[in-house]
Amino acid sequence: MPTLIFVVTEDWFFASHFLPMVRAAREAGFQPAVICRVREHRAAIEAEGARVIPFETDRGRREFGQAFATITGLARILRKERPAIVHLIALWPIVLGGIAAKLAGVRRQVHAVTGLGFLGASDTFAARSLRGATRLLLRGPLDGRTTRFLLENPDDARLLGFAADDQRVVIVGGAGVDPDHYAPSSMPPMPPLKIAIIARMLWSKGIDVAVEAARRARAEGAPVELSLYGEPDPTNPKAFSRQTLESWSREPGITWHGRTNDAAAVWRTHHVCCLVSRGGEGLPRTLLEGASCGRAILTSDVPGCRALVRDGVEGLLVPPGDAPALARAMVALAANCARVERLGAAARQRVLSGFTERHVTEAVAALYRELSAE
Repeated sequence: MPTLIFVVTEDWFFASHFLPMVRAAREAGFQPAVICRVREHRAAIEAEGARVIPFETDRGRREFGQAFATITGLARILRKERPAIVHLIALWPIVLGGIAAKLAGVRRQVHAVTGLGFLGASDTFAARSLRGATRLLLRGPLDGRTTRFLLENPDDARLLGFAADDQRVVIVGGAGVDPDHYAPSSMPPMPPLKIAIIARMLWSKGIDVAVEAARRARAEGAPVELSLYGEPDPTNPKAFSRQTLESWSREPGITWHGRTNDAAAVWRTHHVCCLVSRGGEGLPRTLLEGASCGRAILTSDVPGCRALVRDGVEGLLVPPGDAPALARAMVALAANCARVERLGAAARQRVLSGFTERHVTEAVAALYRELSAE
């Protein structure tokens, strides 16, 4: 069987988001392998039938020397492995891995843009400049006749300059979600309205906005409780410190729980799945999981989030960074239990309509087959 190699920064990131891609590779007739930094999730990847190739790199560093070492190291592995297709996940692996693949003579490449992160969340001159440079790289030196683009929302496709009918672009529902594992359950009693965020504790995820909105909603007398699940990211300069998270957790109605390994259990005890991202998302997995569990969604009107949630249908959309608007949405939901249940039921149906792991696996397997025929 020909080899298909995934290139991703961390084993935990691949294990939590991209195991359906391994299944897609196997269904398309490839032997999958994953190049990544190995920590605690190698066994989960191997259990899906993929070989893991350890590659140590520091995703928090962007110096030229580190980038050069990453490119040459990846090129050395790819020359040895001689994969039929290389599937590069997220912007930094796309840029460095794309160069390495060209050096190694790997023609068939899948560039999976999973979101723009800080580049999409910030509107500073530096962020705008980097967005422009990224577009030039992806559509210029890193592009080719046998390159395909796997995107998670149509806004990112437009940002990269693709036409709506471009045959080289495939848009999928993020990584998809298993609707049997993330199954709906009965709502806990209201009041209070229990809102949860499961995400890395980052500025780009709008954690501070949600905290301020919860303060405002409670100050108006609304019975609202906010639970934060996730850890700071030590490689991200915009991560909130443990001291800040612990200080928020001492406030009434706000609790930081740290990381959770059981998102489905969180949604069984909450009414609303929240993510008030400032932008840069692909299609957040946390929203897929919450929606699949039949929970109303409260999120930002930004690319990725609005690809899943239609305002007033599966949840409520608010402007990014707007704590007063978010507080008003919290107050409105806290006052209407029937609406919360109705939004949650619609969110579940939205997932079943095209955002499951099965949907993603079939779309990606078809992409691999089409690309291998080139």
